[in-house]
Amino acid sequence: MRIFILYLLVRSGYGAQLLSEMYGSLRSPDFPEPYPRDTVLNWNISVPVGFRINLFFSHFDLEPSYLCEYDSVKVEADGAVLALFCGKEETDTEEVPAQRIITSPRNSLSIKFVSDFSNEERFSGFLAHYSAVDVDECSERGDEDQLCDHFCHNFIGGYYCSCRYGYQLHTDNHTCTVECSGAVFRERSGALSSVNFPSPYPKSSDCSYRIEVEEGFRLRLQFDPRFDVEDHPDISCPYDYVKIQAGSREFGPFCGGRSPGIIEIDSNVVSIRFHSDDSGENLGWRLSYTAVGSQCPVPEAPPNAVMVPVQSEYSFKDHVVFSCQPGFLLIQDDGALDRLQLECRADGSWSGRPPRCHKVDCGMPRKVDGAIVVFGDHDKSTLFGARVHYVCMEEGVQLSNSSFRCGPTGEWVDAEGGTEVPTCLPACGLPSRSLPPQVKRIVGGRSAEPGLFPWQVLLSVEDLSRVPEDRWFGSGALLSGSWILTAAHVLRSQRRDTNVVPVAPDHVKVFLGLHSIKDKHSSTSRSVDQIFLHPNFQPNNYNNDIALLRLSEPTEYNRLVRPVCLPPVHRQDLPSPLLPHSLGLVAGWGISNTSSSPSPSPLTSDLLQYVKLPVVPQDECQASYASRSVGYNITDNMFCAGFFRGGRDTCLGDSGGAFVMEVKRRWAVFGLVSWGGPEDCGSQRVYGVYTRVDKYTEWIQSHVHTAPWW
Repeated sequence: MRIFILYLLVRSGYGAQLLSEMYGSLRSPDFPEPYPRDTVLNWNISVPVGFRINLFFSHFDLEPSYLCEYDSVKVEADGAVLALFCGKEETDTEEVPAQRIITSPRNSLSIKFVSDFSNEERFSGFLAHYSAVDVDECSERGDEDQLCDHFCHNFIGGYYCSCRYGYQLHTDNHTCTVECSGAVFRERSGALSSVNFPSPYPKSSDCSYRIEVEEGFRLRLQFDPRFDVEDHPDISCPYDYVKIQAGSREFGPFCGGRSPGIIEIDSNVVSIRFHSDDSGENLGWRLSYTAVGSQCPVPEAPPNAVMVPVQSEYSFKDHVVFSCQPGFLLIQDDGALDRLQLECRADGSWSGRPPRCHKVDCGMPRKVDGAIVVFGDHDKSTLFGARVHYVCMEEGVQLSNSSFRCGPTGEWVDAEGGTEVPTCLPACGLPSRSLPPQVKRIVGGRSAEPGLFPWQVLLSVEDLSRVPEDRWFGSGALLSGSWILTAAHVLRSQRRDTNVVPVAPDHVKVFLGLHSIKDKHSSTSRSVDQIFLHPNFQPNNYNNDIALLRLSEPTEYNRLVRPVCLPPVHRQDLPSPLLPHSLGLVAGWGISNTSSSPSPSPLTSDLLQYVKLPVVPQDECQASYASRSVGYNITDNMFCAGFFRGGRDTCLGDSGGAFVMEVKRRWAVFGLVSWGGPEDCGSQRVYGVYTRVDKYTEWIQSHVHTAPWW
């Protein structure tokens, strides 16, 4: 950057020097040597418009005199003296610049140096610097003297104006106005106002509005009581005004602080013009309008009908729509309709009469095999709201959903709103044969009669991953047409690795309705398409020993094949039916008396055996295994059943079989045969250990989706 240094040595008679750079320096002649006598020197500094000049003296040493009458430096701008300096130190009659900065009011400044006929003490003079500084026009103006209508923006050397969103800058570059012409209102009622009402409206604007409604209507305008348009005390509305034109008739101009109120116009078209000049801060106006026409009598909605809209009065071109409440059909001359619309005509009459609403007819209920229909009333009504019940004719069979009502859409629906045809299904936990009064044991126990345990299934499992191939049997319980519940260890693959995985589904065969092992090849059998071991099954201690099988094809129910019920979800705040000493039944084809082990075993009993066993208190169950080999740990997910003296027990081959208890005249599975001690089955104080099923009811239902029966 160049630095402009001005060195002027001007003696008496020299003219003024013009400085136009944005900054520079000036000094007394011969500085820093003493300045000459009889000298007059002028500097005229001028910078562009939008700037001011700052002047600063870095050195000042002139001859002192009373009121600076000998030697002096005078600073002037716009014909006014800004400063008169002389001397070296401030006195009552002499002023020195010291550290003061002198600022010009505008973009020009004059400096005049004068010395008289003597400079005996050889005063050194002065050195001064100047610079152009930007003028912030926006901040220097007060609120009452704004440069810009909305926003002012300063830049170096000037400023510019801008407007709020929705406004545009007027050609005067200061005023903000809006485009407010061409709006047409065609609704039968509405409102319009000056822009920003009730805030000040834009200046320098000409707004025009037009209201056009259908022929046959006339318009009624009503101005808001808040009306504030700039006026004049002597002349009628010379600045801002509102004018209304309706055909050849004109209303207004309106201005001032008094609202025009209500204006009745005998026309369906009106034009409104609003003019504002370039000044003022008035709040503006607002009006609402309505289209007035011939009135029709208020219609009445017939029974079970809905009419919209509901109003206290209806005028020409108004509409009402009739529809029926759910469960009813709208009937008119042309037949059934979804809705009917009537219009108020110019002569004050409606275009038709209200309709009638009749109940929906669902027709005769659908037939269900093995069931009869019982109507809820004597006249066997099939209209909306009527109810029917299906009753299965075979004992021990229940409906999936037995109660239906005629719904609003003309269909018979159940309590959940479904329309699926009900079916007669065997109820869970209901054997087709009653138990005898005396129930003995599996170990040396009693054979079950066919149909006594219709949920009992035989599982045949192969593990081809082992060499030589391994095969074993187990039991399970039928939960539904497609799902079997059993113990996880029955289905776990015996591969020698750390992973807990099931055997392949195609290596499992399920036999249902089986009584004698000899008949298994002629009995109902199913293959398996999916196996679910419990995700937390621990094969080292049989904790969470539970699994599910899904059949590849659903089985059909009969007197030998029926499902067992699931127990209620285990809750800490409610007593469990699985109380100490309560009795349950277990069935299976396991061996009658041999050395026990947790691993599966071949079958030795041809006929299905069963036994009644009591639930052992949990502390006794845990104590009976506490002193035995490491690994026999009773968790909260297990319980024991059996007798202290032994003699009755489940055994190998019974694994996965259901421990069932009677609850509310239904049999529910509360346990699964899991494992036992190292001694013979039925030994003294060697209880059978069962998986506690009610701890897993929610997990089972997440897969099986069976409806709870309790």
